[in-house]
Amino acid sequence: MEEDKLVIIFTFTLLIIVLTMILVYVIFIQKKTRLLIAQKEKDMRFEKELATSQIEMKEQTLNYIGQELHDDLGQKLSVVRLRQNQLIAKMNDSEKEELVELNELLRECIQDIRNLSKTLITEQVIHFGLIESLEREINKIQKLRLLKIELITQKHDIDIMPKHGLILFRIIQESINNILKHSRAKNVSIKIEDDHEKLDILISDNGKGFNINLKKDGSGLKNMELRAKIIHADFSIQSEPDKGTQTSITYYKNLQ
Repeated sequence: MEEDKLVIIFTFTLLIIVLTMILVYVIFIQKKTRLLIAQKEKDMRFEKELATSQIEMKEQTLNYIGQELHDDLGQKLSVVRLRQNQLIAKMNDSEKEELVELNELLRECIQDIRNLSKTLITEQVIHFGLIESLEREINKIQKLRLLKIELITQKHDIDIMPKHGLILFRIIQESINNILKHSRAKNVSIKIEDDHEKLDILISDNGKGFNINLKKDGSGLKNMELRAKIIHADFSIQSEPDKGTQTSITYYKNLQ
């Protein structure tokens, strides 16, 4: 009888020890999990802050370049054109012809610089909104007759935060620049679908395409991915040699 009591006490004591160890282990795992989650959130916040800082620095650089183009180079060329007009007025008709052609070319250069400076300056893009800024960018490129670009959208006013619209514009701008530099494409389509929950953007070209695995570390792709990450947008590129390229961006309004 006494032995039975000892067995029961021993078993009960052992059970308490086991349960205590389990409880301690569970508490340890919970604390470890919380620490890991906290560290991951801290890393994510740091990564986002770093990415945001990089984007802000790039925007400041673009602002500076745009302002310099408009205020310095644009103004100097305007003075040159004004002086040229004064000289043309003093010449006879036979001497004017070549200078008139140069004067017209100079006028076009001045206008192109002004258009470019407006595209680069952040406040201009935010002021005009995503669609109008894209239209201006497309018109500028089409004047060069290098690409035929079609913008397909049902809405002209898209309801998103202006700064997020700027980031989406920069992603599309980078994509177009990559197409111009590398794709040898002749036709580009930019399709924008807007609803209450999200904004879908698809950029397609009929260029030479490329192997994604060989190009995934390129600075252009990294810039676009970085910008998309800042606004919690999905970003992907599909491409194969000789089959063109499709760039997809999905911006979720309810995550902002």
